[in-house]
This record gives sequence, structure tokens and C-alpha cells, in this order.
Amino acid sequence: MSDDENKMYHALALPTEALEQGGAEILRAGLINDELFVGAARAFDDPAIWGDVLGDIARSIAEMMAAEDRALSEKETLTKIVEAFLADVGAPVARNRVVKPKAKKKPAKKVAAKAAKKSAAKSATKAAKKATNKSVKKPAKRKKR
Repeated sequence: MSDDENKMYHALALPTEALEQGGAEILRAGLINDELFVGAARAFDDPAIWGDVLGDIARSIAEMMAAEDRALSEKETLTKIVEAFLADVGAPVARNRVVKPKAKKKPAKKVAAKAAKKSAAKSATKAAKKATNKSVKKPAKRKKR
């Protein structure tokens, strides 16, 4: 392998849905010399939505790994991912506990679209109020003597 091939960054292909429908990338992660680099867009006003997104990502990875390697079930794989995540963020971990997959919820992209729509509506409302407040002059308050 030449030095140029070693320096090449191997990016994943875009999902077919993104190519067909458009969308916005909110998270990218890559390994460079065994070091993790992460880029993220400030896509949500509520940080809890990132928890939903990370949960969807964990379930997708568990599903992919279980499909490729039958050594562990999807449930066991998800348990290992969740335990490692909790340990990494400093949360107490209950070992030998099986994580029950949640009922299928809206995919992260639907959650993200809803949050983006809500954020856009909030911004439009603020802009309208600001414009309204600027156009109406309020009389100056008089000081009491």
C-alpha cells in the first residue's frame, strides 16, 4: 500500500433516502490514527433529542452487527453497547442486565424534522414579534417625583 492510499479517508456512502429526498447531516464520526473525531450540527434546541438520536444509532448498530455476526443477538449486542456507553459517560452500570429494546419509535430523521419545523416556527414567531415591537413606539416612562 502506498503512502497516498494510507492517507485516503474512506467515507460511508450517503443513504439512498438522503439522495432521493434530501435532508441534513447532523452527525459525522471518523477514526484517524485510532483517534475518534466527531462533527455535529446544532440541530436541536432540546439536548434530550440527542439522547433519542443516540438511542436510534445504538439500535441500528446492534441490528447491523447481529445480522453480520450471529455470535450475539441484537438484544445482547445492544446491551453491550449501552453498558459501554454508560460506563464511558460515567453513569453507574448494572452488569448482567439485558436491555429490552424499546417499541419501534419514529426514526431519528422524523424526530429531527419535527424539531427543525418547531424551531423554524419558533424563530418565525420571534422574528414577527421583533418586527411588531420595532414598528410600535411606546411612550417613554415618566419619572415619579
